[in-house]
Amino acid sequence: MIVYDKELEKDAVLEVGRLMAAAARTSPKGKGADTITTILLTGDDKNRVAKRMELIAEKEDIPFFKRDADNIYQVPAVLVIGTAFNPLGIPYCGDCGYADCRACVKEGDSRCNFNIIDLGIALGSAVSIAAAHRVDNRIMFSCAKAVLELGILPAEIKMAFAIPLSLTSKNPFFDR
Repeated sequence: MIVYDKELEKDAVLEVGRLMAAAARTSPKGKGADTITTILLTGDDKNRVAKRMELIAEKEDIPFFKRDADNIYQVPAVLVIGTAFNPLGIPYCGDCGYADCRACVKEGDSRCNFNIIDLGIALGSAVSIAAAHRVDNRIMFSCAKAVLELGILPAEIKMAFAIPLSLTSKNPFFDR
């Protein structure tokens, strides 16, 4: 059997996407509480997200959503990493703007800064894997916004970022 470059590259991107999800899972978490969810989008599911990004670009007059959608159509896979908001009960914190976690849950939207920090660390861990394997990537708000709007992630996931993955001779996310 002979496997040509395009198929090899697609397989490599999918494997790196899986390794990135593993890195996100094992990244450090506040109080050891894991609120992270990962999904890997390919094929029609990935293109459905790009289509939603185009609709957002048109409806809201936000050109970068269209630019980013064009990138999503080009790549074989997109890793999405999201977090739920579950206050961790950390004493004497108040970083969310409320007096404590009880007040955050009672009066607010339960947006715990530790969950958001953990998401950032998971993203950094994931993209370090892509970099180590020479897979081009870029963290995108726009793509994740479309994923959230489409309800692809579990309902408890309130914030996410997407990482499209490319293995080509030029980086499509920076060499535009």
